[in-house]
Amino acid sequence: MKFTSDVVIGLEIHAELATESKIFCGCPTHGDDDPNTRTCEVCLGLPGSKPVLNEKVLEYGIRLCLAAGSKISPELVFSRKSYFYPDLSKNYQITQYELPLGTGGEIEIEGGKKVGLIRIHLEEDPAALVHPGGMTGSSYVLVDYNRSGDPLVEVVTKPELASPEEARDFMKKLITILNYLGIFDVNRCVIKADANVSIKESGYVRAEVKNITGFKEIERALAYEVERQKREASELKPETRGWDSEKGMTFPLREKEAEEDYGYIIDPDLVPTEISKEMLDRIRQSMPELAHEKVKKFVSVHKISKEDAVVISQEKQLAELFEKVAEKIDPVLAARWLRRELLRVLNYNKKQLHQLKFDEKILIELLSMVENKDITETTAQQILEKLVEEPFSPKEYVEKEGLRAVSEEGELQSICEGVIKENPKAVEDVKAGVDKSLNFLVGQVMRKTRGTASPKEVNDILKKLLS
Repeated sequence: MKFTSDVVIGLEIHAELATESKIFCGCPTHGDDDPNTRTCEVCLGLPGSKPVLNEKVLEYGIRLCLAAGSKISPELVFSRKSYFYPDLSKNYQITQYELPLGTGGEIEIEGGKKVGLIRIHLEEDPAALVHPGGMTGSSYVLVDYNRSGDPLVEVVTKPELASPEEARDFMKKLITILNYLGIFDVNRCVIKADANVSIKESGYVRAEVKNITGFKEIERALAYEVERQKREASELKPETRGWDSEKGMTFPLREKEAEEDYGYIIDPDLVPTEISKEMLDRIRQSMPELAHEKVKKFVSVHKISKEDAVVISQEKQLAELFEKVAEKIDPVLAARWLRRELLRVLNYNKKQLHQLKFDEKILIELLSMVENKDITETTAQQILEKLVEEPFSPKEYVEKEGLRAVSEEGELQSICEGVIKENPKAVEDVKAGVDKSLNFLVGQVMRKTRGTASPKEVNDILKKLLS
């Protein structure tokens, strides 16, 4: 393949599927985290054990293939990938090679660039290796087989990503798709990436960086690797490297192996499984509306800006919350409050959407008062900050605390006149053209009204009185 960009990146992403049991046995995928407790003869690879395919894993894999527009194989075929390493007690991994579940397809990233896919296939996760002294400093390694046999879907991209930022965007978009499909649980499932990286200065000599966990780390790891390759461009050779997140650097593991080195053979214990038209039709009919489809709907039906629609649709729970609120509240107002105020408060409190203790009914109650100008936006912001801590009725709270907006012009003018009398120096400064003194007077009115007056209305009344 001929490359033209300065940096060429291809990703092999392994996402754990959110099934209750492992891919080839009935052991649970989560629960007891004590080492080597969620295991059996199958996921330990003991002699004579026979794997049996988990049908839910196949369904989840097909869902992803449909979402990415991949061509789905008419049958499911598993192979043995042979290699000798402590994380594989049977010395081979059950995966797909000759005939992947899906081929082709694409995923669109930020800016509209479409990244092509080579394949999507299913496989089992190896065991977890624990390095007590860190990846490069441990004198020994521990093995936990709880993870062995967990179901993975692997997504292999074409080498079409041209920067670490694009790689991060791809990972984020993939996680969004997985969440919408309901096949990935961000709270317990792991997503890892192997990245193939090369640069123009070296003639595109490729290095593979293994086991980068999460989309935040992918950009960091690739940024380091690109800079390393630029420094050592004349000395590069094909190799496999690891990523040390604590030190923020990649390190050499071994020479780059080729696929032929793994000695793939069809797994004789797992007969080919037909993927029928009836199965595909059933799964296709159960497919949810995806993020890019929600963006189009939010813009065309709810008339919100595309920028707001894109941000809201990136998180499934936020998109669903918006749709419920927009049934009762002006969608433009709802979009602004969910995208800006709700996310602001969550970020400040270091909370995720799934940790919210209130539902859409409380949010609708709050925003209906904003929409009807019963309370000011400042008051609503303060109430939202309290709601994140503990749910309550916004209407009852407003009545109890006397926070209804001061809307009577006569009452508000009277308060403004009182503030003018109490602050003669600020009044002189305003008349002398000092703008910040007007802001001071507005602040005094807002303090007296406990934030229940409209700052714009206060500003207008003060200007009128002082002219």
